[in-house]
Amino acid sequence: MITIRLRENGPIVIEGDEATVIDWNGVQYEIARRPIALCRCGGSSKKPFCDGTHKSNGFCGSQAAQPQPSTAPLPPASGNDEQR
Repeated sequence: MITIRLRENGPIVIEGDEATVIDWNGVQYEIARRPIALCRCGGSSKKPFCDGTHKSNGFCGSQAAQPQPSTAPLPPASGNDEQR
């Protein structure tokens, strides 16, 4: 199973060993570590992967999804999710 999480003011984190990242030409990126953290702030020097720049560039990505009545919230992700 693949889980995609948006971290508050941080990256998009993709959990799951079967996840791949492919560019617009169909070429697969080498995945250096898991979970995969994709840049959401636009400032990473390792795009499409997160390098932690969101912590210093003022990125604000705190729009939370509204829980649906039939959906229980998932537990928060643990650990450091940035690609380094």
